Amino acid sequence: MKKRALISVFNKEGISDFASFLAASGWEILSTGGTFRYLQEQQIPAIDVKTITGFPESLDGRVKTLHPAIHGALLAKRRNPSHREALEKAGIAPIDLVCVNLYPFFEKVQAGLSHEETLEFIDIGGSAMLRSAAKNYQDVIVLSDPSDYPQVMAALKEGDLSQDRRKALAGKGFALTSAYDGAVARYLLEEPLPAYLPLSLKRVQVLRYGENYHQAATLYCHADHPGAFAAMQQLSGKELSYNNIRDLDLAWKVVCAFGLPADGTPPLGEADLAGIVPDFPKLPPVCCVAVKHNTPCGIALGTSLIEAYTKAYSCDPVSIFGGIVGCNAPVDVPTAKKLVELFLEIVVAPDFDADALEILKQKKNLRIMKAASSPRQTKEYISVDGGLLVQDTDQKLLERWEVVSKLAPEPEDVADMIFGMRAVQYVKSNAVLVAKNRAALGIGAGETNRIWAAELALNRAQRVIVATAAAGADDGAAPRVLASDAFFPFPDVIEAAAAAGIKSIIQPGGSQNDQPSIEVCDMLGLSMVFTGTRHFKH
Repeated sequence: MKKRALISVFNKEGISDFASFLAASGWEILSTGGTFRYLQEQQIPAIDVKTITGFPESLDGRVKTLHPAIHGALLAKRRNPSHREALEKAGIAPIDLVCVNLYPFFEKVQAGLSHEETLEFIDIGGSAMLRSAAKNYQDVIVLSDPSDYPQVMAALKEGDLSQDRRKALAGKGFALTSAYDGAVARYLLEEPLPAYLPLSLKRVQVLRYGENYHQAATLYCHADHPGAFAAMQQLSGKELSYNNIRDLDLAWKVVCAFGLPADGTPPLGEADLAGIVPDFPKLPPVCCVAVKHNTPCGIALGTSLIEAYTKAYSCDPVSIFGGIVGCNAPVDVPTAKKLVELFLEIVVAPDFDADALEILKQKKNLRIMKAASSPRQTKEYISVDGGLLVQDTDQKLLERWEVVSKLAPEPEDVADMIFGMRAVQYVKSNAVLVAKNRAALGIGAGETNRIWAAELALNRAQRVIVATAAAGADDGAAPRVLASDAFFPFPDVIEAAAAAGIKSIIQPGGSQNDQPSIEVCDMLGLSMVFTGTRHFKH
């Protein structure tokens, strides 16, 4: 009996060559709708599937292949006598190959169509044929990806596909329908945390290794909502590594948290400030961050990128070596000249001036990343053994602005307090940040108790003050603001801050020992503000 293939594809890439090969090899081709017309135009012999089903295409194309003559031909086991007998009795000829790709729901769900228009891009018949064929892969070849056509043609020229290859293609078909169904479920579900979590992830890049050389790693991106990272463009430099991608993601999130002037994205939590913070001063628009080992080692704002970068660099000129620099404004020539003075892994920005780009490209291994949009992710996924932890992204800056001390913050401190709380939100907990002139001077990150984090931040800030004052770049005055990502269980942080010259503290509050901390602030002449919003980052 002549071999039969059913071809029904939305994406016509490579299908003319593949169908021509099958026809020349003696295969009989069944096809549907637009694919049938396309094959006719290419003068490739094909049979309209309606002549097999005896039922015309109906319901505006919604029903074409949902018929026993198709699914019986796909699901029948060739080695099962009762299945062969059933086919013969029904006059159904087996189908030996299915070549199907689906309506472009991944793309259309992002295209801003109406709900009714989007629903029409949910493929039912194609998914059903892929699933039927994949279940019976021992007898039916399953093709869901044009990139597989050449390998299948080569194998058929040699005689047939191995069972292992058939099984792999079937698995690929089920992976596609699973991701596709996940995207549809995500679109239709109104529950933010449903009983079954639909995810549609597509492999974007196989990485050389993971966190360490012996760990295999791959980058997947959401097929139906790729986010800011998938839209990044690499302009120069080596291939990104696993650790690069982790740090790059954080760096871009940090600078975008302070706004993305190029596309009008406001600073993170800006809406929280309206009517809450009295006489809130506007922060400088340009942000620069240095990231090392997935935590910031310098963050600063400025009216120009070179100002923001210089201040961020000054926070920790040691740790920035081999790190990543993120900018929320286009990189200009003065900044590029400073960036190439040291070894960096990555520079990410919304754009690069032409001359600045040429300067950066002199560092052949430097990865230069152009980011097209601000982060869009609303959920975070963390792997645990056997599952995923899922949570909302931390986008709320503060719940309230409550001055709990007798002294209120001086107006000059308020901007640094807001800057400090927004910056410390991205620092590994326990996290304490010392701020001055809208820049981090000291960052204490990842400590197992808060006093150690505070001591690190205060000591580092003191070193920065001494160094910048000696270079004539600072007035030598002590920083006035300390920000903490969570409450103080004891007053020891306040005592250390006061000894270092800190005048204002911003923290979430909420400890059973809040009152002793407030009393120590009053005794030592510090102001303290509670925000009501904790920013743990584990």
